[in-house]
Amino acid sequence: MSKFHYAILKHGASVEAVEFPSTHLYQLTALNQRLHKELAKLTAESVPQLPDVIAECEKLEPVGTLLRVIPGLEYVNELERTFAAVEEKSYPLISLLTEIRALQAQLEQWYEEELEDA
Repeated sequence: MSKFHYAILKHGASVEAVEFPSTHLYQLTALNQRLHKELAKLTAESVPQLPDVIAECEKLEPVGTLLRVIPGLEYVNELERTFAAVEEKSYPLISLLTEIRALQAQLEQWYEEELEDA
């Protein structure tokens, strides 16, 4: 079994893939769904635009250069920076940031363990 699986994300007209540890991909999909659900409750002037997870796959063989493949930790780090920059006054954004940061910490630990085992 491959150590990585892929989430296919659609953002407007663009499509990209996030390479994620296969043991954690379901968490990325669940987090994405929760963030989409909560976005409507944000009252900040600058609310992040999130891609939709449209598919998960075990193997990915991009053809050409149109599909960008993003490492999972890079994607989650950017997600955390994006939500940390939101100046929310009414909705408790901290709960969303806590969920993002929890996944971030799990990924960091996963990568550290992979480096130790290598």
